[in-house]
Amino acid sequence: MRETWRWYGALDKIDLGEISQTGASGIVTALHEIPYGHIWDRSTIAERHNRIRAAGLAWSVVESLPVHEDIKRGTGDLPLLFANYRQSMANLAAEGVHTICYNFMPLLDWTRTDLNTPIKGGGTCLRFDASRMAAFEIYMLGRDAAEQDYPEEVLYKAKKWFAQSNNQSRSTLLKAIMSGLPGAYDRYDLDGLSDALRSYDGLSSDDVRFNFKRFLSEVIPTAEDLGIRLCVHPDDPPRDILGLPRIVSDAADIDWIMTAVPSLANGLTLCSGSLGANPANDVSQILRRHADRIHFAHLRNVHKDSDGSFQEAAHLEGDTDIVALASVLLEEESRRSQDGRADCVIPFRPDHGHELLSDNTRDTFPGYPLIGRLRGLAEIRGVLHALSKSSQP
Repeated sequence: MRETWRWYGALDKIDLGEISQTGASGIVTALHEIPYGHIWDRSTIAERHNRIRAAGLAWSVVESLPVHEDIKRGTGDLPLLFANYRQSMANLAAEGVHTICYNFMPLLDWTRTDLNTPIKGGGTCLRFDASRMAAFEIYMLGRDAAEQDYPEEVLYKAKKWFAQSNNQSRSTLLKAIMSGLPGAYDRYDLDGLSDALRSYDGLSSDDVRFNFKRFLSEVIPTAEDLGIRLCVHPDDPPRDILGLPRIVSDAADIDWIMTAVPSLANGLTLCSGSLGANPANDVSQILRRHADRIHFAHLRNVHKDSDGSFQEAAHLEGDTDIVALASVLLEEESRRSQDGRADCVIPFRPDHGHELLSDNTRDTFPGYPLIGRLRGLAEIRGVLHALSKSSQP
């Protein structure tokens, strides 16, 4: 497997020289400065790629080439948006980048309620607390029908938290929820988020699936022609939030996506943390079922609570067996190699590391510290090395 590292370009407080010292050989990045729906031109792609090459690294995966909200809603000038997406893919392929991770989550990317939850032994992690999310939706956002989305024990805790909160703690909660948006994009305030949510009024899960299938039908043939592998990222958290339908949350969702447009170019990013946060998901089983369509892997782990809360665990701890996943991924690489597939090496990256030691002085993007991710990468590297050695005659 190819070790990669997410890098936010000029926005990142971790530079390419430091990334080289981690031992990773590939970079996962995107042109976050380009607005959604606009074309990524070849010159800007080439400039980013040349900078990565100059550091002795390779641009292994685009994460993400974003899907415009109009595509998810099925509104606006869809022919133009599809054409721009296809052109961006063509420009990436022309510059030697052939793996594209994207998501179909409405409005927000990954969502957490706490960015600095203390962990045993020191350091902090990201956390999704169901009661704080409920408090945000019910008491801060005032979303109609939000109470129907949470069990009684969560509603009780939400009411108690809000009664004890102040303006500062509420502002901190809003900031945490907005922190999943990538790169330099503006974060919503409460009024802005309410307005954005209204643009999805009346859309059901079936409506969003229809729009997703239309997107795939428009871009997958071009991906096939270009030799590009698209790989959708699962919902994070893997559940509806803010009343928005999420359709990449469990095994049935992924089965639907893989059959909606059956093609190797229509693939999956295996995010063991996102899928692992849903108690109904058997992540190893999902991996085995769709191994030939896994084009990228985020290897991380979570501890789940019974009320729907979860927090980031150390990479080899938590509720998901990362060693078992690594073993299946290595088996799939071997099978692809025997079949002569050009994409026999699967890139992976450590994801959402703990903030450890001096990480809290770097002001990096939440979930993307240097030392915490380096620990995760080193642990996974050791697992892969051991598994590879044990499989040799």
